[in-house]
Amino acid sequence: MTGTAPFRILIAVLLAPCCVWAQTSVKDIAGAWRGEFTIQDTIKVPFNFEIDESGKVILLNADERFQSGTVTIKKDSLFIPLDQFDNELALRIHKNGELSGRLEKQNQAGLNVPLTPRKGTPRFKKKTPPAKDISGSYVVEILLSNGKKEKSVAIFKQDGAKLTGTFLKQSGDARYLEGTVNGNRFYLSSFIGSTPGYYEGTVTPTGEISGFQAGTKIRYPFSRKYDPTAEPGDPFTLSHLKPGYSSLSFSLPDIDGNKMSLHDKKFRNKAVIIAITGTWCPNCIDEAAFLAPWYKKNKDRGVEIITIHYERQTDTAFAHKVMRRFRNRFDIEYTQLFGGYATGDSVRATLPALASFRAFPTTLFIGKD
Repeated sequence: MTGTAPFRILIAVLLAPCCVWAQTSVKDIAGAWRGEFTIQDTIKVPFNFEIDESGKVILLNADERFQSGTVTIKKDSLFIPLDQFDNELALRIHKNGELSGRLEKQNQAGLNVPLTPRKGTPRFKKKTPPAKDISGSYVVEILLSNGKKEKSVAIFKQDGAKLTGTFLKQSGDARYLEGTVNGNRFYLSSFIGSTPGYYEGTVTPTGEISGFQAGTKIRYPFSRKYDPTAEPGDPFTLSHLKPGYSSLSFSLPDIDGNKMSLHDKKFRNKAVIIAITGTWCPNCIDEAAFLAPWYKKNKDRGVEIITIHYERQTDTAFAHKVMRRFRNRFDIEYTQLFGGYATGDSVRATLPALASFRAFPTTLFIGKD
């Protein structure tokens, strides 16, 4: 007996790994989920998503259902592609069925945000009944990292403890935010595959609002007061031509590498909409979701659309890959051009007639004349 014991122990050790792990299936993970990112070491940013039995993932923010990719399971790992932003959720499946992992770039470079998902829990936990209904509009000043103040308008809609809303600026908005009101404090978050967004603040009985906006690398304080007439300002004042210029002039490659210009025959004697955009930009997604079907309905009326993409990489193969994804997602039929790297300097270099450029997206309307 003593001579065979080591052999029996060795057999047990060799067999143990194959008996512990059982392959997780898509059906095992189908259902409603709550994810929680950790940003800046201590800030917890929750979001909700669903996985159906085919593996498709829907990201949930207020009234928006944003379709992501389809789950892939490889042994003890689960991947959710976020192709719109060239990101992915890379998760480990633990023996108890729980998940943990991170938000990362699809090439595993430049982004690493810790993430813990759990099944079937609410976005924010209810702690204290709301002190008041904070529905309405608020004039907000956001203090940027360069010391400048940026005007914004916060719009809230409260139903019991549930809070939805957004922050509007001349240059764009915070899209669909969802959260809660606990006592006199409010919490809002959003995630559609780019980076998590988070807002936290306090509202006083007199309508004063203060708090902060946070992302993976930013934390901007904000403050101001309730104002039912608040508006973000006229966006048509943001961009115009420099003195001495009467038109735009550019020659840029399209999605197939062919150079195109505003002076090409396709655009002559037509009204033209030029959208300065990028596939990585959440507000640009909203613009494409509107422009793509609008163009199909109106292209026979003598109007054309040109989108000039400025991307996170200057590599042509990468740019064409993400632009094609963008085209396929929104069924785009209008012209897509590649302008270069996603900076204001790149925009000003390719469109030197513009007197100013403030934000992605910027939409220019050029008359038929």
